[in-house]
Amino acid sequence: METMTATVERITANTVAPAVQTTRQVETIRQKATRYVFAGLRIALGWIFLWAFLDKMFGLGHETTAKNAWLNGGSPTKGFLTFGAKGPFEGLYHGIAGAAWADWLFMIGLAAIGVALVVGIGMRVAAVAGGLLLVMMWTVVLPPANNPFMDDHLVYAGLLAGLALVGAGNTLGLGRAWAKLPIVQRLPWLR
Repeated sequence: METMTATVERITANTVAPAVQTTRQVETIRQKATRYVFAGLRIALGWIFLWAFLDKMFGLGHETTAKNAWLNGGSPTKGFLTFGAKGPFEGLYHGIAGAAWADWLFMIGLAAIGVALVVGIGMRVAAVAGGLLLVMMWTVVLPPANNPFMDDHLVYAGLLAGLALVGAGNTLGLGRAWAKLPIVQRLPWLR
């Protein structure tokens, strides 16, 4: 009888497949709404970066006049870093105001971060680069005008980190398709 029991147990153990999880996780209304809120915030913040790029590039008249546009020989960093810088980093920012390398890095950063956010790709890179740019912009005007230390630059930097953490590029964006690219799969920090 022992032989029979062992055979039955072995057959049962080898032929019975592990239970396949058949329960499908259903997204709640709150979860769906949260995804769309974060997607909307991602797109809005992306537009802030893109608008700054477009205004400085073409001089659309909001903050940059046509004669001071980058395309017309103006410098996107000179005015703000020369006349807006104050506080402990004033000398540093006055020293780089209008430098060609600073203009190029600033404009490439604005455009790349803005596009990444609006399209929903490269959220991790956009969050790090955007956070760095925003914290640097915060240090230009220390202390901020309306608060001893807090201003919108720090809030936006925190929001960028949150957007990357929740995968906000996957809703109303190309985040899922981007994540499937071979280079992104090899280098997940590009997500």
